[in-house]
Amino acid sequence: MIQWKGVFPALTTKFKDNLQLDIPAFQKNLEAQIGAGIDGVIVGGSLGEASTITHEEKMELLKAALDTAKGRIPILVNIAERSTAAAVKIAEDAQAGGAQGLMALPPMQYKATDAEVVRYFQDIAQSTDLPILIYNNPVDYKIEVTLDMFETLLKEKNIQAVKESTRDISNVSRIISRFGDRLKVLCGVDTLAMEELVMGADGWVAGLVCAFPRETVAVYRLTKAGRLDEAREIYRWFMPILELDISPQLVQNIKLAEVMTGLGTETVRPPRMPLAGAERERVLNILKKGLDARPVLPDYLNA
Repeated sequence: MIQWKGVFPALTTKFKDNLQLDIPAFQKNLEAQIGAGIDGVIVGGSLGEASTITHEEKMELLKAALDTAKGRIPILVNIAERSTAAAVKIAEDAQAGGAQGLMALPPMQYKATDAEVVRYFQDIAQSTDLPILIYNNPVDYKIEVTLDMFETLLKEKNIQAVKESTRDISNVSRIISRFGDRLKVLCGVDTLAMEELVMGADGWVAGLVCAFPRETVAVYRLTKAGRLDEAREIYRWFMPILELDISPQLVQNIKLAEVMTGLGTETVRPPRMPLAGAERERVLNILKKGLDARPVLPDYLNA
């Protein structure tokens, strides 16, 4: 059973130069995440280049994650599909393959109606016993899962949490006021994480954690322990780096950060291309400045 709290990295998918999966690099990063104290991971998400990996590759990543984790943390598989049939197939295969949970985006490709979105999520939920995290990101995906929609969706017992990415911090309070503990809230925007945690969010689905796992977990643990001055100091240092998450090139940015911290590879699948020119230099400068001033962390695991 998933405890919907803590830090859940949305893992990048590692590729070799020939664009095939790099499972050893993927497993090395996951081991670093577990060692830093994360609480679960999501494979095949948007940051994991879901749009360019196949169904079979997603299941291969699931197996690699399970083999590495060995039961230490739950492994969630992401669903981001055009059709209900394809989404249900992932849910069924993920459950059969040993996943402990799912993250689900609204239907991709076109702007579905509220009724279509609700039915899509209901069909996924009814196809599996796995607990489900709904990804609510109207900024990037142009579909908002409203509180009224959640009122209907929560009749499905395995819809249990929301990745809150509306970029409206007050939405955390709205959700808690309306649903209490029935709908767990995980912040999905790196640059709003501490603010949403202070307002009662239960967890953090993080991006830059892929390159900076210890710092991310430290901000979460210290904030939840009420050690806000210590958490703020780390968070303020982290902010220029976290802003690399709110960019159309977040995959390239975070993969470059993983290279800088020794936790990944930079290869992306086309049509994405690695950062180049002035933009690459800008991102490198942010990362170099951050690494030069990287803070000494307190014993956050015992916070």
